[in-house]
Amino acid sequence: MSRNPLIQFAGVPVSASDIKSCFPDLASPDKKIQALEKQGELLRLKRNLYIVSKELTGKDTDARICANHIYGPSYVSIQWALRFYGMIPEQVFQMTCVTTKHSRSFKTPIGEFTYMQVPESYFPIGVECVEENGASFLMASREKALCDTILYDSFVPSPSLKALVAYLEEDMRLDMDIFKELNTEIIFECAKAGRKAQIFNNLIKLIKQ
Repeated sequence: MSRNPLIQFAGVPVSASDIKSCFPDLASPDKKIQALEKQGELLRLKRNLYIVSKELTGKDTDARICANHIYGPSYVSIQWALRFYGMIPEQVFQMTCVTTKHSRSFKTPIGEFTYMQVPESYFPIGVECVEENGASFLMASREKALCDTILYDSFVPSPSLKALVAYLEEDMRLDMDIFKELNTEIIFECAKAGRKAQIFNNLIKLIKQ
């Protein structure tokens, strides 16, 4: 019995054209994709983008890798990244990302992905390329994830340092020990490139206290 050609795409998003290339002898590869989706071997993330089911490959697909492919350029950030770094206690079930394109949301079989638009000059600051299990994806550093969260939050604390501390400790429930370890240079660059510069500069003052 021949090996299923879809197994080569285990753990990574795959385009419809790449799937079609696995079946060059078929007269209608589009119908083949529809059949594979109906059988549950393919899960559609969006039009022309799929992942191969874990039942077929035996391997999970990392949602962070999917996030970069679903809508880009983008990187994983905000509440999801803060939770990943252990900076907030709450579980986060929605993958939150940042992009230079218009803000959008996508509902997929592996969860919901939300993207927030930021200025192009602000976008690349503090973004890291993470490699895990043979795949790579873009993700915010701890500092950038915090700045993105503040930028995305419609609530703006008053300019005082005291109000900002209350916002971080009570509203965000941020781990203040980790906060004190943050790299102020990244936050300074965010302040120069984005909105809410005064709040970002106050973050730096709090870290240096």
